[in-house]
Amino acid sequence: MIADVANFPQTGSQTEISIPTESIETSELAQAGEESKTTNLTTEETVKAYFNDIPVMADVAFCESTFRHNDANGNLLRGVVNGSDIGVMQINTYYHGSTAIELGLDLTTVEGNMEYARYLYETQGTAPWIHSKPCWGNSQHIAFR
Repeated sequence: MIADVANFPQTGSQTEISIPTESIETSELAQAGEESKTTNLTTEETVKAYFNDIPVMADVAFCESTFRHNDANGNLLRGVVNGSDIGVMQINTYYHGSTAIELGLDLTTVEGNMEYARYLYETQGTAPWIHSKPCWGNSQHIAFR
């Protein structure tokens, strides 16, 4: 997923993002035979498309940030309880910053934040978001791999 999100606004706003067909399939993509299509998506739509195979992670994003990557002033969203938690998935930079760098991911971008969240999910499940589980824990989703 490729995104220019340096000044990504809050929920409900639009941004351009390229979605690879392996992330989300639509009949339009299949008919056009394109590898990707540039579309204007909200942060919520971007998160749901990226995590279409693990929908509980979209619920986590809602609970952690209400699908916001930036605050009302356009600054990177930081956690209220812990300012080291950043972005739409509220990744803690103190614990995960160096690993994200080693993986070549920029946690300050929506793309990097979500990619690292996927890495965490694949290695630790939902444990890194245990503190918001009362919000997302009743999700009734089936993940497809």
